[in-house]
Amino acid sequence: MIKKIKSQSKRIGIDARFYGPRQKGLGRYLQKLITHLEKVDQNNQYFIFLRKKNWSEYCPSCSNFKKVLADYPWYGLREQILMPLKIRRQKIDLMHFPHFNIPVFYSGPFLVTIHDLVLRKFPTRRASTLGPFLYWFKNLAYRLVIFLAVKRAKKIIAVSNYTKEDILKYFKVEPGRIEVIYEGGPEKKIKNTYQKSKILEKYNVHKPYLLYVGNAYPHKNLERLILAFAKIVSSERQTTNKEHSDLQLVLVGELDYFYKRLKKFVECLPLTIRSKIIFTDFVPDEDLNIFYQNASLYIFPSLCEGFGLPPLEAISFGLPIVSSKAACLPEILNQAAVYFDPVNIQEMTEKIYQIAKDTELQKEMISNGRQVIGQYSWLRTAQKTRDIYQAIN
Repeated sequence: MIKKIKSQSKRIGIDARFYGPRQKGLGRYLQKLITHLEKVDQNNQYFIFLRKKNWSEYCPSCSNFKKVLADYPWYGLREQILMPLKIRRQKIDLMHFPHFNIPVFYSGPFLVTIHDLVLRKFPTRRASTLGPFLYWFKNLAYRLVIFLAVKRAKKIIAVSNYTKEDILKYFKVEPGRIEVIYEGGPEKKIKNTYQKSKILEKYNVHKPYLLYVGNAYPHKNLERLILAFAKIVSSERQTTNKEHSDLQLVLVGELDYFYKRLKKFVECLPLTIRSKIIFTDFVPDEDLNIFYQNASLYIFPSLCEGFGLPPLEAISFGLPIVSSKAACLPEILNQAAVYFDPVNIQEMTEKIYQIAKDTELQKEMISNGRQVIGQYSWLRTAQKTRDIYQAIN
């Protein structure tokens, strides 16, 4: 007779210093993962390491989840020296780092989530505010840190098969040490277009508009998107079709260094074009829902992605998607998008124009999207992650 043995409880730490919507995709990943771990794991003890700036954003709802203050900036000396000490004081059995920045001096068992290898595949100083020497030094440090992270991790979580293949390509890793766990998708939402007026007016937005949500790092390819939009505006001005004559391009993202640089790029365009491009700055979730609900379509022009949460969010609101065919996007979005070559501005223009005009194609994309969104679940993401925690000795 085989006795059922209850799995032994572990003290699991999660580096959540990136937690929260202002930290973009990684912050959202942490929010959703931790929220759903609370639903699926009452056995292990969890220690959630946070900074002062996001301390109040997370409130544990289960007694086996505890907050720990670790107010050390990312990629800094204090992170390297003090973070390992903080973890050791909590007597952590297993640490989960959701990003590659594992302190070099941390010697305990850990697993790491690798979202993408953008810095390895697209090493460009345009993605940094540093001068040439400091950028070179930082890039060298990045390569060392991610090499050590991949080499020393008990397990590596890749958020897509595309990311897994990149890890295998750039590092000598046994394939069995890498587990592909897709991120979750949002629940289907009802598109309530009547809620638009005051919120959209606050941001100087009117319908119809094309939508992009995310950061403005160089690999996001927003300069080419803007040039494609400029072609659409110029084309519309030469026709009598008024349906899209007032079309706007709305770029939702916090006005950091990269968005400010993009704004300068837009300022060089003719007034007839730049007046139709809206930079919203940071938008809270309740306002962001209105942007999704009232957009004509969502555009994702990225050159490199590990997963791609924003287009899934757009799908949940019933938006048709026009997407780059680079990286993981066809793997994740499947039949829910019309694809274009992200370096071909003319092709991008044609695909956006095609779906903006073709209502039957829009309906087809929306229908396909409903099927795709059902394949992704944060609850399943949390369950699979918990299983890895439990399997690591």
